[in-house]
Amino acid sequence: MTQVWVDGQPDNHVNPLDRGVAYGDGIFATMRVHQGEIQFLGSHLERLRQGAFRLGFGWHPSENLQLQLYSLAKANSNSCIKILLTRGVGGRGYGASVVRNNPAIIPVSETVLRSEAMTASNSQAAAPLNATEIVSVHNLPTHYQNWQQEGVCLALSEVRLGKQPKLAGIKHCNRLEQVLVKSVDLAEGAQDWLVLDSDDNVVESSMANIFFVFDKKIITPRQSFAGVAGMMREQVMHQLLQMGYRVEVTDFHYSMLNTAKHVFMTNSLFGLVDVLAIADMRYSRAPWTSKIREQLSLTL
Repeated sequence: MTQVWVDGQPDNHVNPLDRGVAYGDGIFATMRVHQGEIQFLGSHLERLRQGAFRLGFGWHPSENLQLQLYSLAKANSNSCIKILLTRGVGGRGYGASVVRNNPAIIPVSETVLRSEAMTASNSQAAAPLNATEIVSVHNLPTHYQNWQQEGVCLALSEVRLGKQPKLAGIKHCNRLEQVLVKSVDLAEGAQDWLVLDSDDNVVESSMANIFFVFDKKIITPRQSFAGVAGMMREQVMHQLLQMGYRVEVTDFHYSMLNTAKHVFMTNSLFGLVDVLAIADMRYSRAPWTSKIREQLSLTL
């Protein structure tokens, strides 16, 4: 089951000049539908808005989009809904352009300078590109339920994530590093890859954020230079704090893996999953991860 809408219309086609196609100039979110409702929808939409802002294009969820999401969730009670936003259709070249009432296209820097001198009554005023909204509905992976029940094992990827603070934390459409990670077959018994940065600091798994549990604190790697600051990571951090745990967001070097007592990972589709092993290191389940799943309605 895959259904696709482009700018609110049933359509499997995107303009080939769209900047998301040409440059990966966009962001996206994958959201779990549970019993006819999108979990944490407000948080997902706010992350998309902030991500668009950081990339330099304005976007906010329109009423029509929100109505569409509500309708799709009711019609697909247990599924995955993905929203992909791009800056829109633009000309050739990396520089984001704007479209005028005439065919001319001018650079953003020039537009910004000119717009300060333009009035709303000027019929030739430049307008920013219109963001493209792509909404799709998918089946939830069936093996995620087994992951929750049985836990997972991670292998160490040889691919290192580059450091780019301007993009760190955003779930942007440039996912080539993750494509390279996933292009290598996992060894038997492993379900996902653990990924480090160029300084051998743990960043995340190929698809999820990761937490390390010690006797007196819980550490999740910071996303200041690489990785995605996931929505479920934020929700679980809040829940841990409410439960009285001390949570730190900081660097976590690969050499520290053998010092953790428990490990778990999070994303918006499988919620929270215990990690039983990373390479040749073994971990026991934290006794309260099932409680968090229940409190946040994450159990599959």
